[in-house]
Amino acid sequence: MAAAWSPESWRGKPIVQVPEYPDKAALAEVESKIASYPPLVFAGEADKLKRALADVAAGNAFLLQGGDCAESFNEHGANHIRELFRVFLQMAVVLTYSGGSPVVKVGRIAGQFAKPRSSPTERRGNDELPSYRGDIINGEGFTPANRIPDPLRQLEAYRQSAATLNLLRAFSEGGYASLDNVLRWLLDFEQKSPFGKKYREMGEQIQTALRFMRSCGVTAETVPALGRTSFYTSHESLLLGYEQAMVRRDEAGGTHNWYATSGHMLWIGDRTRQPDHAHVEFLRGIKNPVGVKCGPTLEPDGLIRLIDILNPADEPGRLTLICRFGADKVDKHLPKLIRAVKKEGRTVVWSCDPMHGNTISAANGYKTRPFERILKEAESFFAVHRAEGTVAGGIHVEMTGSPVTECTGGASANISEAQLKDRYDTLCDPRLNADQALELAFLIAERLKQEREGLSNPIPVVA
Repeated sequence: MAAAWSPESWRGKPIVQVPEYPDKAALAEVESKIASYPPLVFAGEADKLKRALADVAAGNAFLLQGGDCAESFNEHGANHIRELFRVFLQMAVVLTYSGGSPVVKVGRIAGQFAKPRSSPTERRGNDELPSYRGDIINGEGFTPANRIPDPLRQLEAYRQSAATLNLLRAFSEGGYASLDNVLRWLLDFEQKSPFGKKYREMGEQIQTALRFMRSCGVTAETVPALGRTSFYTSHESLLLGYEQAMVRRDEAGGTHNWYATSGHMLWIGDRTRQPDHAHVEFLRGIKNPVGVKCGPTLEPDGLIRLIDILNPADEPGRLTLICRFGADKVDKHLPKLIRAVKKEGRTVVWSCDPMHGNTISAANGYKTRPFERILKEAESFFAVHRAEGTVAGGIHVEMTGSPVTECTGGASANISEAQLKDRYDTLCDPRLNADQALELAFLIAERLKQEREGLSNPIPVVA
């Protein structure tokens, strides 16, 4: 029988990837203050997402999860949020219309401030400093003062998350997400991309359908779902002191369960998924939907142990397995994990993270991710699931609505290594820009369409 859980029970476990704060009293004061703040999300919203993810696990919907590698205090503006939300809507329209599947939209936003690092220190020339761990912990500037963990940053993270959620709710519910806007979401994509013409044709077909529906009396006024959408937030549950401070008991729902109110969905990374460590302990007790990043070192027995801990009741929609192997490693690692889960009869959402396993260093020193490798991993993910008779449920990408030059390639962007320096804005890892993200959505939608039509030998999505 599992030991009793409480919001602070993680503190008695080993922990990795967390900073050492020099002022423990200041840290405790900040965490106590945050514990008194209003929740950012609510139990009912998290439960609604869990039900939507249960549909994904059953093959009746598709999960689109994405956003910034690490949110920035300096980039917090309405334009930045709107651009990301607009790309999400574009991708969702493509996936829904071409793929014939409802899309569950989950952003890496309003809380994605902390990042695990491969090394505790960073060296530049002869100088070595603690690594940058995200704006909620320390500063990106390479100075000793910037790199000292500062608990006051947690207050700014809460404030920014609250403001971001407020704007996202306005966009989701206030008419911006209306299907009538589909042709206005084109940006300049159609002029630059081989998919642009196809996107306009799709938009025109949707508009024709909407005109017919309006003539039948079906409008956003009579059917509110036409003018709004459900949009959820998620982030990596890394800074557990902050996460504990945001845990609330569901009194209104009558369940008295504990929920993390910092985001609708939380996940743990490939570096923090040790079953006897603090991060797994924290996630096992909250009732939100949760995720686990699954990398090449995860063996089937270890995965089943994690599933037993995080979802012992086999609740549909509770657990998402976010697979991140690398384009050339999917065929080696994914099948054995799928077979272990099938053998145990467990219900999970299988999602593909084609970003983290495909990071390379360009010749000019920039860290990048080639678009063709991202496509290859996504294609392999779908192919393995088809061969195993399981559901390829979603995609998890680091992306932005801004025209950055961080990932090379793409049919429309066609970014070369020499262009990486033009607009390399990320604080941590390279992100897809708007054109690359939408192109990825088209290619995945084509695969979903093929799966829906039951093609025995679907064509690869990789161009």
